[in-house]
Amino acid sequence: MAAVMIRMLVIAALVCCTATMAAAADDLYRTQAVVTGQGEANRIIGFAACLEDVLIKVSGALKLAGDPRLAAYKSSAGDFVKAYRYHDQMSGTPTRDEQGTRDRPYDLNVDFDEKKIDDLLGALGITPWLSHRPVLAVFVEMEQGPRKYVVTADAEPSAAPRESLLAAAVKRGMTIVLPSVAGLAKSGISGAELTKVPSSTLASGAAEQGGEVALVGRLVWDDAELGWATEWQMEWQAQPHRWQLRGVTFDEAFRRAVGGAAQILSGNGDPG
Repeated sequence: MAAVMIRMLVIAALVCCTATMAAAADDLYRTQAVVTGQGEANRIIGFAACLEDVLIKVSGALKLAGDPRLAAYKSSAGDFVKAYRYHDQMSGTPTRDEQGTRDRPYDLNVDFDEKKIDDLLGALGITPWLSHRPVLAVFVEMEQGPRKYVVTADAEPSAAPRESLLAAAVKRGMTIVLPSVAGLAKSGISGAELTKVPSSTLASGAAEQGGEVALVGRLVWDDAELGWATEWQMEWQAQPHRWQLRGVTFDEAFRRAVGGAAQILSGNGDPG
């Protein structure tokens, strides 16, 4: 009976969810890096960073991060680029010194050649993940001292982690949904209760709003490590998956969490 009640409450929370389309199939071969100025030297560095990101994004294989086999390809990353463009992060702000735009931060948006990326993944022994990508219903509890809250789609205290989660989803080529404040209040779910709800139950509720898999996380600030201690859980094809990460920013924690979920869903193994 208690399990049934929990399931009903979770469904009620997700009925009020806000869905965020974090990535479309057409964007799988597009990535972004922040560079200084528009000079060739920094553009080459940006291309290299984007190449690793696009390989992870297209395949779902987070394990490619830092893979030493990529070094040779990164040195000629421009050969894989189809198009690129810059966006001035300080657009509308006048230059203030003789250096002009050389020291301004830019978003370097890069489109890669699909066939070249697919072929490179094949050379690395990894298959592009071009089939349907399940929508993640993400439930995250954050605790910093006495402050505890669940990241939602619409609460002001959730603004920074919410934007970080959405950015992580785009970076990893995933679509996510987050619960709303109204939905959580109606269901009576708190952070403490959230971590006790089975991921399979959350997944059932997620289906009410188009979420197909529930990703559940808990982040606790650690003063000693000056970073977040995180734990994540997800159930997929009747198999539970759990992984941890310590001493990181929440930006990195969310990138690793969404990337870890993608690695599981794409059949590339546990994030470890």
